[in-house]
Amino acid sequence: MAATAPVHPVDEVPPLRQLAAFGLQHVLAMYAGAVAVPLIVGGAMKLSPADLAYLITADLLVCGVATLIQCVGFWRFGVRLPIMQGCTFAAVSPMVLIGTTGGGLPAIYGSVIVAGLAIVLLAPVFGRLLRFFPPLVTGTVILVIGVSLLPVAGNWAAGGAGSEDFGEPRNLALAAFVLAVVLGVQRFAPAFLSRTAVLVGIAVGLAVAVPFGFTDFGGVADADWVGVSTPFHFGAPAFETSAIVSMLVVALVTMTETTGDLIAVGEMTGRRARPRSLADGLRADGLSTVLGGVFNTFPYTAYAQNVGLVGMTRVRSRWVVAAAGGILVLLGLLPKLGAVVAAVPAPVLGGAGLVMFGTVAASGLRTLAEVDFRGNHNLTVVAVSVAMGVLPVGVPAVYEKFPDWFRTVMNSGISAGYVTAIVLNLLFNHLPGRGRSDVGETGRLAGGGVEEGVEKPREEVV
Repeated sequence: MAATAPVHPVDEVPPLRQLAAFGLQHVLAMYAGAVAVPLIVGGAMKLSPADLAYLITADLLVCGVATLIQCVGFWRFGVRLPIMQGCTFAAVSPMVLIGTTGGGLPAIYGSVIVAGLAIVLLAPVFGRLLRFFPPLVTGTVILVIGVSLLPVAGNWAAGGAGSEDFGEPRNLALAAFVLAVVLGVQRFAPAFLSRTAVLVGIAVGLAVAVPFGFTDFGGVADADWVGVSTPFHFGAPAFETSAIVSMLVVALVTMTETTGDLIAVGEMTGRRARPRSLADGLRADGLSTVLGGVFNTFPYTAYAQNVGLVGMTRVRSRWVVAAAGGILVLLGLLPKLGAVVAAVPAPVLGGAGLVMFGTVAASGLRTLAEVDFRGNHNLTVVAVSVAMGVLPVGVPAVYEKFPDWFRTVMNSGISAGYVTAIVLNLLFNHLPGRGRSDVGETGRLAGGGVEEGVEKPREEVV
């Protein structure tokens, strides 16, 4: 009998019960971030509670569809890796500005549709730039992604930014308890259960939170059973030049962030991104963003918090994340289910988030271990890139006096570190100059890989 070809872990389909458990784990990891964008934008525009609820259900529905496009893929759309999609925070400030200065939601959606089309057209260009992402750059970017997300987990652990009881010891105690449960399950539980450590931690944390009054399920009773998002619910899109220009800047930022996430997941799963697959992933981002503009929601990008979950659980199947996309579609069509998930208190998510986001940073360090730091300037590239990435995270108002386009790019720690790493790698490892040493004492390429690796696409490097 002919031997069956081995299936790559990315393409494995786990049993149904595992698909459901692992998929729900991914949904819980990204849910708070997913609903935050419509809440912030709708709140700034002073929308009614009914309109806010509509934005959230529309967002969840398109999140699920976007995730399915990215994981399952069709034709040249979708990277076919375990990537969760969600609304990008890079677009929040420009959208609030567009929505509150007279353009309203129609102007937002018009600019979002144009930005999505631009991403689809620019995707092949970004795909060809993969040669400029050696381990020096990818490791630095992954490290910055993890570090820049840690404050998000910290805010959750303290009770959620803006909450009345922010920083109360009981919030931090609950987060610490969840963290302990996650670590205990991961260390001592059987193999399958250890891979659902985040889900178990959140479930146990929720069970403890309810009797102590951390959460209120009153919103579940008020939510509708069925809700369907219809195209252009808030009116036909308006195409205003200033709004389109600002959203095109956001599109470039989200493309750089998604590129970093795709490369990170490729490293973690053993299926490294190629120029074609990278372009396919970005094309899926663009299509999802166009769908967002049509179905009353916002631009979409890969979610870095779920990158950390892939690294922590070591569950590499894209079908697990596709199952998470299916759950999000259900949440978007059944608002009552969405209300149940929304009732998970922030400290519970914070305890789990500390592990997940720390895992992303640790994965970056693992990638940087491939880089030779002797006889070259690679240490400077990493040092300055991490510093630029952490700066807007540690000092959020540092670029407050700069133009909007500059703030859109540099206020995101991920995109700031990403751009810096690319520029410095080009400066020190690609451009000719006196005293430049591309190859360290061991003969390894300065940026990681082998000699001449900076001149070849990543997939050609042994």
